[in-house]
Amino acid sequence: MRKFVLYPILAGTLWLAGLPAAAQTAAYRAPRSFDGHADLSGIYQAMNTANWDLEDHSPQASTMWQTGAINSEPAGQSVVEGGTIPYKPEALEKKKTNFANRRTDDPEAKCYMPGIPRANYMQFPFQIVQTPRGIMFVYEFASANRLVNMGKPEEAGSDTWMGTNNGHWEGDTLVVDVTGLNGLAWFDRAGDFASKNLHVVERYTRTDPYHLNYEATIEDPTVFTRTWKISMPLYRKVEKNAQLLEFKCVEFAEELLYGQYKKQPTTK
Repeated sequence: MRKFVLYPILAGTLWLAGLPAAAQTAAYRAPRSFDGHADLSGIYQAMNTANWDLEDHSPQASTMWQTGAINSEPAGQSVVEGGTIPYKPEALEKKKTNFANRRTDDPEAKCYMPGIPRANYMQFPFQIVQTPRGIMFVYEFASANRLVNMGKPEEAGSDTWMGTNNGHWEGDTLVVDVTGLNGLAWFDRAGDFASKNLHVVERYTRTDPYHLNYEATIEDPTVFTRTWKISMPLYRKVEKNAQLLEFKCVEFAEELLYGQYKKQPTTK
């Protein structure tokens, strides 16, 4: 009969799990910002593979075989509540087409704005800055940014990549209601997508000095059979010189975008 050994560290963990929550640690209370609300300021970065694929995925080769293992896709676990995205049948076919054409059709490859929620879990960091006017999100990728209005809610004047963002506080959780998205952004490199009817509600909660818990509830009745949610931790960068660097990627995408329009040499 196979025997299992309970190592001391694991045994101690299980013992702690049996204690009341109050006996393990006191509830964390975030430091206060200028307005008395939780201070979420800082530079954060996701440490997962959600930008490759929100759902469970196995490792696979890059679409650029010349690079070998470089740019190959790592395995990853789903960040979708329930595991899978509830596509309508026709929308699932569109997602498969997107995936087949991802090398040229993914908006990330073209250096377009990443959209919401994708901007928050790309491999690039972003910064949250709280001001009296609102809360600014500044992203390293493509110098994208958005201002979360914390006053009277505003309606979207037009559709944009980063949407119209209205925020409010629920206790120490920042809730951001995002509308007016143009439906052109993808959720990941696997071709997951939504339409211009996309409505995203984000929730940011500081759980300790080094992490935010991020949730995004996603609604688009033209693409999905029901509302669904993703969640993940975001890690605060603590280096002494932590800062956003420039990644203005337009010049990297010029050949992909415009190479086909180059004048061909004339032949005599």
